[in-house]
Amino acid sequence: MTAATHSPLFPQVPETADAVLDGLDPEQRAVATALGGPVCVLAGAGTGKTRAITHRIAYGVRAGVFQPGSVLAVTFTNRAAGEMRGRLRQLGAAGVQARTFHSAALRQLQYFWPKAVGGELPRLAERKIQIVAEAAARCRLRLDRNELRDLTAEIEWSKVTQTVPEDYPAAVAKAGREAPRDPAETAKVYGVYEQLKRDRGVIDFEDVLLLTVGVLQDRQDIAETVRRQYQHFVVDEYQDVSPLQQRLLELWLGDRDNLCVVGDASQTIYSFTGATPDHLIDFRARHPRATVVRLVRDYRSTPQVVRLANGLLAQARGKAAEHRLELVSQRDGGPDPAYTEYADEPAEAEGVARRVRELLATGVPASEIAVLYRINAQSEVYEQALADVGVPYQLRGAERFFERPEVREAQLLLRGAARAGRSTDPQLAGVEDLPAQVRAVFSTRGWTAEPPAGSGAVRDRWESLAALVRLAEDFARARPGATLADLVTELQERTEAQHAPTVEGVTLASLHAAKGLEWDAVFLVGLTEGMMPITYAKTDEQVEEERRLLYVGVTRARRHLTLSWALSRSPGGRPSRRPSRFLNGLRPGSPASGPGAPGLQGARGHVSFGSGFEDGVRSAGERDAAPARARRRPARCRVCGRTLTDAGEIKLMRCEDCPSELDEGLHERLREWRAEQARQLGQPAFCVFTDKTLLAIAEAVPGTEAELSVISGVGGRKLGKFGADVLALCAGREPGQCEGPEDSPKK
Repeated sequence: MTAATHSPLFPQVPETADAVLDGLDPEQRAVATALGGPVCVLAGAGTGKTRAITHRIAYGVRAGVFQPGSVLAVTFTNRAAGEMRGRLRQLGAAGVQARTFHSAALRQLQYFWPKAVGGELPRLAERKIQIVAEAAARCRLRLDRNELRDLTAEIEWSKVTQTVPEDYPAAVAKAGREAPRDPAETAKVYGVYEQLKRDRGVIDFEDVLLLTVGVLQDRQDIAETVRRQYQHFVVDEYQDVSPLQQRLLELWLGDRDNLCVVGDASQTIYSFTGATPDHLIDFRARHPRATVVRLVRDYRSTPQVVRLANGLLAQARGKAAEHRLELVSQRDGGPDPAYTEYADEPAEAEGVARRVRELLATGVPASEIAVLYRINAQSEVYEQALADVGVPYQLRGAERFFERPEVREAQLLLRGAARAGRSTDPQLAGVEDLPAQVRAVFSTRGWTAEPPAGSGAVRDRWESLAALVRLAEDFARARPGATLADLVTELQERTEAQHAPTVEGVTLASLHAAKGLEWDAVFLVGLTEGMMPITYAKTDEQVEEERRLLYVGVTRARRHLTLSWALSRSPGGRPSRRPSRFLNGLRPGSPASGPGAPGLQGARGHVSFGSGFEDGVRSAGERDAAPARARRRPARCRVCGRTLTDAGEIKLMRCEDCPSELDEGLHERLREWRAEQARQLGQPAFCVFTDKTLLAIAEAVPGTEAELSVISGVGGRKLGKFGADVLALCAGREPGQCEGPEDSPKK
């Protein structure tokens, strides 16, 4: 457990202001005690920046320098804001406002709109992309979903850079931005989009900031009211501030300089949204008397992971690279990062799933493992691979914990039990222990201490309730004598702060979504040219941002780090892909790349080849599977003979539009059987067989295990588990029915 990254879930509130400073390292203490004037904290990954700034706020409040209601702490996500509120509450600084830019601006806009403009604030548009689609249609453009998403992103960029429709083409050219379509065309759609919003009396997310800026600029009396309310400002992730957010911050401040900013130019990964590290980099120039503190003690990652992270940035170029921080690990040593090459993407996913199982077997919790990829479309093959080996997972960016139906229901049950009390509620009679009371309440809805098999909806529900039980256990240890009513209050406060407990399950997330998070074990997958850096990163600055994105991924790992890539997309495909250029000079055997490349001396590691390529070395875990994959021929359509590359077509062994030989009756029987298997296992149906695999079986009608095993999606484990049932159905028998002599499959 480290000073910067881990603390007890329910620490005791410090008794004095000085006690707030206990446990801080010298640099963190310097941040916490710098209560006046402009302060700039340059904080590397894992160095405890949130700890430093929350202790600064709490120390200022507890010492009487700050009034809680006069502090506004601003960050970029609701999760980060909720975490900050939770930490401040634990430090005895409740009442401090910790919000996102949009949340703070919306609150002010709702309060001052009647006075500044009159009437009610226009409602927020629920789905911006629908209005963009209508605007495009009025401009006689027919766009698919991806094109609409790109166009929406361009409108958002324009607004946060304070660019009006008629100035968009010039602004794109000046910024060197690669527009997804003709700038004049985008400008026209942008203009129609703005008119549609005005006609309907709605505003969008960016309008919240723009309108707040407009009110504060035009109404000096309102601006002064806000400035009297807020005397001290803290901005987290300052490298991600857009020009519009910076303008709003300046209007909040007025002519004062009671501002503390925290950031790391090497973690700027949102420039496509208008974010720029320039405000952080130039802070000292704008505030010559600013206190500048550098946090470089990395409490998160082992020296091996930190060495790789430093080596990655040592090759960087550009303005942000000039301000990089050299991290110094404060942890004991761990395993070297592993580099693994695979023949194809399914092989890579299977290899990652096997390694995840190995980590679980050594005691690493599923919630402490993450698989990170460049784009969300890469997740499907990993979802399938983890489901195939029975490992639960959760998609980052899915429904928030406290919004899940089972969690809402659980809170209602606990609230009712707390009101009834042990004397009147029979399920709590004689149960003194708080966690036992919670388990008893949940048992009325079928919850048991042992998890169900599989990784489907039933398991997801169990994991949610198990997370609440673990929270109750931690709460009882930290607050001896706490009652069920106390726990209900704690849960309510956590719901308001979106401070969720840990849910067991491997995290699948994009690199962007992983920002601000950390795990014991991280798998960085799909690290090939064209994906990392992404194909559309053309300029030097765009490529450097991709390097920073990989740096963010590397620094999410505490101990175990695996980097992998596949030489082709599909089994049997041409091995034409190359590992990411960012790994040059870092992975063993690769050439040095870029200024100051550290080579193998700077970033040791071990490399394995999951497919028998290059020098033929491969890890033991891959040894058995690799020869078969290496010999696999290109898949061809069994109808027209065309080479297949799409994973779904490879499963069917035919083109999607080629004639199907489907046995519809068998297909329906297979679907009914799959549904029953899924019900028994408590898993979603696709964990038994995907729709495509089921369709392929119904088309091929295999008669032997050998024929069934060659169908994509029927691996050795599923063959052993479901093979007999499937072959029985294909032969027209009921699963489990003994074969007669006339229908015994020929071996």
